[in-house]
Amino acid sequence: MKFTARSIPALLAGAALIAAAGLAPATAICAEGKQTNSAKLGKPLKEAHDDLNAKKYADAIAKLREAEGIAGKTAYDQHLINDMLGFAYARTQNFAEAARAWEAELDDGYTPQSEVPTRVRQLAEANYQIKNYDKAIEFGTRAIKGGFADEELRTLVGQAYYLKGDWKGTLRFEEGLIDTQVKNGQTPKSESLQLLLSACVKLNDSACETRALEKVVTYYPKPDYWYQLLYTMRQQTSGNDANTLQTYRLMSEVDVLRSPDDYTEMAQLALEAGSPGEAQRVLEKGLAKGVFTDARAKAKNQRLLETAKKTAATDQASLQRIEKEADAAPTGAKNVGLGLAYFGYGQYDKAAEAISKGLAKGGLRNETEARLLLGIAQLKAGHKEEATKAFHEVKGDPSLERLASLWSLHAKQA
Repeated sequence: MKFTARSIPALLAGAALIAAAGLAPATAICAEGKQTNSAKLGKPLKEAHDDLNAKKYADAIAKLREAEGIAGKTAYDQHLINDMLGFAYARTQNFAEAARAWEAELDDGYTPQSEVPTRVRQLAEANYQIKNYDKAIEFGTRAIKGGFADEELRTLVGQAYYLKGDWKGTLRFEEGLIDTQVKNGQTPKSESLQLLLSACVKLNDSACETRALEKVVTYYPKPDYWYQLLYTMRQQTSGNDANTLQTYRLMSEVDVLRSPDDYTEMAQLALEAGSPGEAQRVLEKGLAKGVFTDARAKAKNQRLLETAKKTAATDQASLQRIEKEADAAPTGAKNVGLGLAYFGYGQYDKAAEAISKGLAKGGLRNETEARLLLGIAQLKAGHKEEATKAFHEVKGDPSLERLASLWSLHAKQA
């Protein structure tokens, strides 16, 4: 990931110089009170001030450094020196020295409270610029807690955690930031979500990565993000054919089936599950998209398609008989099986009706899977509210619960 900070010079443009009336001996007055510079420092400070106005920053810096060595200077004299040094160093792009000067004056008792927010933000920005990420985090956090940090400064703090290699710190900060934005009814910033995701990857935490990707697709449902999330989930369901097929269904729905092997495996799993119509449709989709570029793979999947077609023809011819048997059966297993068949043929209302009957009867081998399939059928039949309710009732299998949540999200975005 590449990161960029705001332009420091742009932020510094509004920095205060010092007493607006100039620096005549013993007349510079602090904005908050009656404090004045000492008589000894009046002349060198005024000369430095004039150099700053003339944009002679090197000359101003030299005079200010000389002024620091004058015996008898007061704490307030040093405050004025630091204020002007910070400005001069910033104008010459020497942000390390600018940060030192600003930090020295920040809490010295002479900086007006009205200027503290600007100074704290400048210190966060300047330290970020010189890669002093601990200090950038320190002052950025101070700005956040003080209520005067904008979104870009919050992003900077998250980036500072990341760039210093503190992945757990990045995770904590970004999760807190995202939660706050959501509670305030705001859309989390893409930068925050990407930092969260990248921190999970760096921690090699697949569960964390999945949760982060779920957040990403919630607010930025781009195909690449859907693919990344569902490909990760497909890997996690490897070894569980039923759950893998359910993952493929969502991948197909959001159009992120990309690999030829994905199309082949989904078709084979659908055939084995008793949904030949679904197998036929996914293979026809893959062939129409031209995903099978290898001649042998194309021939293999063409043969698989012919098998799916023959099985589907036989299956469709027996649907009326199966429906009668299902209605007469004491448990709902055959009703759900019938619903799966209708689902494969794109008859979603009939699929939902049959699955609902099966759920009502009970005695199912996998009620969680049946409820998820019910929600998908209802959604594809155009019944979003009923589908959302069904998705919320999917309980018992963590993988299927996550898929149900993502189907519900997709329903809102569709």
